[in-house]
Amino acid sequence: MNWRVLLMDLHWISMNGYIKWDLEKQKKSAWTIRKKPICLSIVKAKADVKKEDIVIVGAGIAGLGTAVSLQWLGIGSKVLEQAESLRIGGTSLALFKNGWSVLDAIGVGSQLRKQFLEMQGQEVRAVERRILLETLANKATTRCHFFLLKAGKHPHKGKWKNFIGTSRWYSVICSGFFPDGQPFEPKVNYIYGKGIRAGYVPVSSTKVYWFVCFNSSSPGPKITDPSVLRQQTKELVRNWPSDLLNIIDLTPDDTIIRTPLVDRWLWPVVSPSASTGKVVLVGDAWHPMTPNLGPGACCALEDAIVLSKKLADALQYKTMSVENAFTSYEEECWGRVFPLTIRANAVGKLLQWDNPLVCSVRNNIVIPKLAWLGPVLDYTNFKFELLLTN
Repeated sequence: MNWRVLLMDLHWISMNGYIKWDLEKQKKSAWTIRKKPICLSIVKAKADVKKEDIVIVGAGIAGLGTAVSLQWLGIGSKVLEQAESLRIGGTSLALFKNGWSVLDAIGVGSQLRKQFLEMQGQEVRAVERRILLETLANKATTRCHFFLLKAGKHPHKGKWKNFIGTSRWYSVICSGFFPDGQPFEPKVNYIYGKGIRAGYVPVSSTKVYWFVCFNSSSPGPKITDPSVLRQQTKELVRNWPSDLLNIIDLTPDDTIIRTPLVDRWLWPVVSPSASTGKVVLVGDAWHPMTPNLGPGACCALEDAIVLSKKLADALQYKTMSVENAFTSYEEECWGRVFPLTIRANAVGKLLQWDNPLVCSVRNNIVIPKLAWLGPVLDYTNFKFELLLTN
């Protein structure tokens, strides 16, 4: 293993900077265990696949999805997470039929479906990030080991062969809570302004996910006080529909989050590869996307299942090397994520344009007459080989 290639770009999810492995400081400052594993179950994988062969850095959707997919194929892994617990920040996310297909394939789809409302007769649900991560973590217990880490000395330095690195204009996101039951139909509700848009969608019988996206030339000071965030948000949507304002008022303080929305366009030839040697990136670590079409979580799950199948071919069936497996994974996924990243960005720009003429065309022609779900959701037609080994 060439440690010099171990560069893991995790900041797209954690928003807390980035992690870099420095070979020269390896002996002095690598990793250490912060606390006991959140779960630990040691079951040896197949004889020709050592339990330490796969290390996944980042216990997000892509990381845990990959761990469960590998487990389904009989391959063990270790998941390393820098946070003190699962990264359940963020409130809800959209899962379309491609995401649900992956969740069905790894055995958690039915468990999650019954907890969230289906939207408009489509296989679309707003899912709480916390519940999704906890479900994946609980599933990944037979062949997967979890460690919560911080800078210091790594307890298993030098033993691992293959590394998987996983780990977003501005947006305020959160969930309103209706203890006596929320009154809205199961559909996505959008409101558009000049340089700003908002929306809300029922998640369950008592929760409604909402967001406000707005243009800003600079991030401004970091604000963590929920009451200030709430007040700023209400100023942004002042005189907007009362339903939205009421949801904002009913939102618990600890769920209000403001975050930048960023992406990365993977231009052919000029963009770095997803892998170097036996290190590979998945999910937002490789292709962060703006949430305008709701693709991020679904694409992370797609990455997980494609990569797991490639690794099974390399480690179990010996049909290719690990390096070739990583290259094959990138070639298969790039053709989907590159145009989707650009499309999501373009949709966001159109929906948040601040030119009055463009806004008028958008509101009176594009949205009511030209936009419908079919073409918008064509990217959810994701086909993959079933994971047959359990």
